[in-house]
Amino acid sequence: MVLLKEKNENGFHYLYDHYSGALYGIILRIVQSKEYTEEVIQDVFVKIWNSIHQYDTSKGRFYTWMINIARNTAIDYLKSKAFQNELKNQSLPDFVYNTAELSTTNNSSDYIGFNNVLEGLEADKQELIDLAYYQGYTQNEISEKLKIPLGTVKTKMRNALMKLKDLLKDYQ
Repeated sequence: MVLLKEKNENGFHYLYDHYSGALYGIILRIVQSKEYTEEVIQDVFVKIWNSIHQYDTSKGRFYTWMINIARNTAIDYLKSKAFQNELKNQSLPDFVYNTAELSTTNNSSDYIGFNNVLEGLEADKQELIDLAYYQGYTQNEISEKLKIPLGTVKTKMRNALMKLKDLLKDYQ
């Protein structure tokens, strides 16, 4: 942390060497393309480097802060006009039939074994986590998709995250 805050390149190299694999897996689950994931991960590390002074140890772990940056950057990328236009401009056979590259069922993106942790949640909570953190839905969009009140989505999401926090205590 000290090296990063001093803008020391050795701190950046350490950060990249130790966290790029996990962040890559998280981004890949959201973006669902290796090519786009490589673009997004570069943006993530630049954001971490440029905003390291905003990290507050009293608000949570550094890893959690980085995951949120990665997740938000990946979702922003998917919602960007450039990405949407690029999807429109792809030829149909490349986009439709390239299921191997776009597949999210590949477990190689699960670098930290998070899928095993998620199995400790009830099915409805797993679905909420999947929609929010892997597919990039907002709580309003989840409410509309699942046809349940927004307040219920918020309560269930909070309960799911609290349960995940308990389950993740074993992994620290």
